[in-house]
Amino acid sequence: MSQNFTPPAPDSYTPVAAPAPVRSGNFGLAVLAAVGTALVAGAAYGGLMGAIEYQIGYAAAGVGFLVALVAVRLGGRNPVLPVLSAVLTLAGVYVGYVLATAIGVSENESIPVSELLTTELVNLNRFYIDNIDPISILFYAIGAYAAFQTARKAGH
Repeated sequence: MSQNFTPPAPDSYTPVAAPAPVRSGNFGLAVLAAVGTALVAGAAYGGLMGAIEYQIGYAAAGVGFLVALVAVRLGGRNPVLPVLSAVLTLAGVYVGYVLATAIGVSENESIPVSELLTTELVNLNRFYIDNIDPISILFYAIGAYAAFQTARKAGH
């Protein structure tokens, strides 16, 4: 009794490759890069305000967006990053306002901006704090909110 046996045809199903491991991120590098981004973006914000002599809320939100994006890209899904991004954005927007104030004072008093930001920084800061307006506080809040929401949503 001989039986004719034909092996089954190969399956057309190809197994899917395993997903790449989730990158956890480097928290220390994320913090350092976010600090640098806050300073650079804040300085750009201040330079823009000083040049046009006008405050722009979207630019404060842009500072927050950039800080959060850098923090999340390098730091991964760390739950601290949204809060850290908001705090660093507040610092960045502050840097921008101080630079814009320095530019304004420099134009009116003929004092170099570099001198205002070095030897006269304490007096410049006091002048800024004494003359802060409610719209500036609103722009701080807008920047921090944009940073928090961007980091929170990008981290998921």
